[in-house]
Order: sequence, then C-alpha cells, then structure tokens
Amino acid sequence: MPEKQHEMTLRFLAEPSDVNILGKVHGGEVMKWIDHAGYACAAVWCGQHCVTVYVSGIRFYKPIHIGDIVEVHARLLYTARTSMHIAVDVSAADPRQGQYTQTTRCIIVFVAVNDRGVPIQVPTWTPKTEEEIALEALAKRSMELRKNIDDQLSEWRDKPGA
Repeated sequence: MPEKQHEMTLRFLAEPSDVNILGKVHGGEVMKWIDHAGYACAAVWCGQHCVTVYVSGIRFYKPIHIGDIVEVHARLLYTARTSMHIAVDVSAADPRQGQYTQTTRCIIVFVAVNDRGVPIQVPTWTPKTEEEIALEALAKRSMELRKNIDDQLSEWRDKPGA
C-alpha cells in the first residue's frame, strides 16, 4: 500500500476579484487559500472531512499582486489523536519573471470528524527527515504556547465586564 501523501501544493492565478482597496490581494482571500490548502492536506492524510480549529502565527510578509501566480504549500507537521497540525506557506511570482517570493506563513490545526461532526482518530504520521522532526517539535511547542495563551485569555474572559 503506498504511503499517504503528507504535503501538497495548490497553484493558481491571483485575480482582480481578489483585490482590496489598496490594489493588492486581500488578506482575507489569502487566509481562505490557506484554509483550503490546509484542509486538502489534512483530508487527504486522514481520508475524512476535517474542520479548522486553530490558526497560529499567521504572518504576512509581502503583498500578492493581481496577475501573480500563487503557490500555497501545505505539509503535515504533527498528528495527535484527532488533530493534525499543518504548516502552510504562500508564495507568489510574476509569471514574466517566475521567481517565487514567500508572502505568508502560518500553522493551522484541523480535527477529523465523522458525518455527525464528532472528532475521530487520525492515522499517525511519523517524521523521517531532520527537517520534519524539527517541524514536529515546533508544532508541539506551539501547542504549549497556545495552551498558555488560552489560559490567560480565559482569565480575562471570566472577569466581569469583559
């Protein structure tokens, strides 16, 4: 049985309908592309529908221009019992020059669900290369940071008037 695919790249053209009031691709559109690529990677890995539960550290480095070729690369970093941490990198290139530049990066967490929306177990992924092992460690550290942030926010949310 062939090994399941743990990464993929979506490519397409940035269109005029993607533009914001400053004439660049709208950040919300980029976030939608990130979610689509992350979902595709997660769903192919686990063979189930998935829902987005967390987006971590989204960082916009450079704008994407109308007419750019956009690459949205998603790869599995870590699997827990029902969740998958996916790194997503967005790059863009003017098709006349062909040199891709990173524009956006984040980690997105998906949970596999059955037809009733109940979380279900996902296949375990084992990193093989040094880079994959380091990225898995990054995903685990981001989980710890997320828990600390959630704990601090719950203190704020529980205060009267918050």
